Amino acid sequence: MFWTEKYRPCNLHDILGQERVTGHLASFAKTGSVPHMMLTGQHGTGKTSAMECFAHDLYGENWQMNTSVFQTSDLFLQGKNYLEQDERYSHLYKKQESLLTNFKYIVKSYSALRPLDAAFKLMVFEDAHSLTKDAQSALRRIMERTSATCRFMFTTTNPSAIIPAISSRCLPLFFAPIDSLTMQTHLSAIRRKESAGQGMYSCDDDYLELIVQASGGNLRRAVLLLQIAMQSGKKGNLAAMTQSETGTVTESAIAAVKRGDLRTASRELESLMIDSGLSGNEVLAEVRALVHREFNHPSMAIVLADADIRLGHGNNEFVQIGSLLTEIRDVF
Repeated sequence: MFWTEKYRPCNLHDILGQERVTGHLASFAKTGSVPHMMLTGQHGTGKTSAMECFAHDLYGENWQMNTSVFQTSDLFLQGKNYLEQDERYSHLYKKQESLLTNFKYIVKSYSALRPLDAAFKLMVFEDAHSLTKDAQSALRRIMERTSATCRFMFTTTNPSAIIPAISSRCLPLFFAPIDSLTMQTHLSAIRRKESAGQGMYSCDDDYLELIVQASGGNLRRAVLLLQIAMQSGKKGNLAAMTQSETGTVTESAIAAVKRGDLRTASRELESLMIDSGLSGNEVLAEVRALVHREFNHPSMAIVLADADIRLGHGNNEFVQIGSLLTEIRDVF
């Protein structure tokens, strides 16, 4: 069993490092006065767990009956095949219609269902940044028509991908990266429980600290790395284990810059924004992590800082990322 599931929060008070956000959610659940909400923050900070715990506090044992969760990243990545294979949607799916038409029809059908022993039901859209602009526009109209019987909740790592017509209707709740002390305390507690009486390898405090640093505020990743280390009985290469697919593409792009091939480098980083759905700031974060690990140089820090400022004020993220690559080449 994955420890991320074994130690998953059971209530809002168990969610670590997000006391301000969980306090708001607990208040909403207690009073029953619930606005539309947008939960934002990086992966592994507790957005999905908070949503589930909030729904449980709001509806009690009937929370699953009153909560409809849409995995938008799977839907818009796999398309109509996803609707055909998922038993929740197969009876509503219309093969001759487009994906967008099916999406609108399914959401309307679920929003029209009467809540069970409640004034309204909860409509949750996980990874809402995967929604196309047309799909978001359709959702806006559905939100307007069903606001008396439905509350909409969006979770996303990229709030800038949400159109203003939706974001302006939602209360934003930001999930900050988990701080190092909170993460290390939690990992120490898991280590103590798992190693007690089982003869399992126990990581020392220094390695726990390395796991915390490698996780970058992502508690789910930290727990997974701890499980790998304790069950394998050895300390692995954290840099290799935490290397994601996006990190691999970034590494390839920077290697192309070193060769002087800016065209290839630009194309690879653009693919992260087009194919993987990363924002310009998320691409910059991938570049920053690689540069700090491999090319820790004062000039690089200045280049990254300048790019960060431009991304916050510029209109075209693709242009700013291209400019970043040119500046990195000049440093090399």
